[in-house]
Amino acid sequence: MKLRFLDLLSKSIVLLLNEEAQDLVEYALVFGIIAFGAAAAMSPIADHVATAFNLVGNAITSNIT
Repeated sequence: MKLRFLDLLSKSIVLLLNEEAQDLVEYALVFGIIAFGAAAAMSPIADHVATAFNLVGNAITSNIT
Protein backbone atom coordinates (compact mmCIF):
# COMPACT_ATOMS: atom_id res chain seq x y z
CA MET A 1 0.00 0.00 0.00
CA LYS A 2 2.81 2.40 0.89
CA LEU A 3 4.56 1.61 -2.37
CA ARG A 4 1.47 2.50 -4.44
CA PHE A 5 1.05 5.73 -2.49
CA LEU A 6 4.67 6.72 -3.03
CA ASP A 7 4.39 5.89 -6.73
CA LEU A 8 1.27 8.03 -7.03
CA LEU A 9 2.94 10.84 -5.10
CA SER A 10 6.04 10.79 -7.32
CA LYS A 11 3.91 10.83 -10.48
CA SER A 12 1.91 13.76 -9.11
CA ILE A 13 5.08 15.72 -8.40
CA VAL A 14 6.34 15.07 -11.93
CA LEU A 15 3.05 16.33 -13.38
CA LEU A 16 3.13 19.46 -11.21
CA LEU A 17 6.68 20.24 -12.30
CA ASN A 18 5.96 19.67 -16.00
CA GLU A 19 5.97 23.15 -17.56
CA GLU A 20 4.47 22.08 -20.89
CA ALA A 21 1.20 21.14 -19.22
CA GLN A 22 1.15 24.50 -17.45
CA ASP A 23 1.44 26.34 -20.77
CA LEU A 24 -1.47 24.37 -22.16
CA VAL A 25 -3.63 25.22 -19.16
CA GLU A 26 -2.70 28.90 -19.40
CA TYR A 27 -3.63 29.02 -23.09
CA ALA A 28 -6.92 27.27 -22.37
CA LEU A 29 -7.75 29.79 -19.64
CA VAL A 30 -6.92 32.76 -21.87
CA PHE A 31 -9.01 31.28 -24.69
CA GLY A 32 -11.90 30.71 -22.29
CA ILE A 33 -11.78 34.28 -21.00
CA ILE A 34 -11.70 35.69 -24.53
CA ALA A 35 -14.60 33.45 -25.61
CA PHE A 36 -16.64 34.46 -22.57
CA GLY A 37 -15.97 38.15 -23.22
CA ALA A 38 -16.90 37.82 -26.88
CA ALA A 39 -20.12 36.00 -26.03
CA ALA A 40 -21.03 38.61 -23.43
CA ALA A 41 -20.41 41.43 -25.91
CA MET A 42 -22.47 39.83 -28.71
CA SER A 43 -25.89 40.37 -27.14
CA PRO A 44 -25.84 44.20 -26.99
CA ILE A 45 -24.20 44.41 -30.39
CA ALA A 46 -26.81 42.09 -31.89
CA ASP A 47 -29.59 44.29 -30.51
CA HIS A 48 -28.07 47.41 -32.10
CA VAL A 49 -27.56 45.67 -35.44
CA ALA A 50 -31.15 44.39 -35.45
CA THR A 51 -32.43 47.89 -34.67
CA ALA A 52 -30.35 49.36 -37.50
CA PHE A 53 -31.68 46.79 -39.99
CA ASN A 54 -35.25 47.48 -38.89
CA LEU A 55 -34.77 51.22 -39.34
CA VAL A 56 -33.30 50.76 -42.81
CA GLY A 57 -36.05 48.31 -43.77
CA ASN A 58 -38.76 50.67 -42.56
CA ALA A 59 -37.18 53.60 -44.42
CA ILE A 60 -37.00 51.61 -47.65
CA THR A 61 -40.56 50.37 -47.27
CA SER A 62 -41.94 53.86 -46.59
CA ASN A 63 -40.11 55.34 -49.59
CA ILE A 64 -41.28 52.61 -51.99
CA THR A 65 -44.97 52.99 -51.22
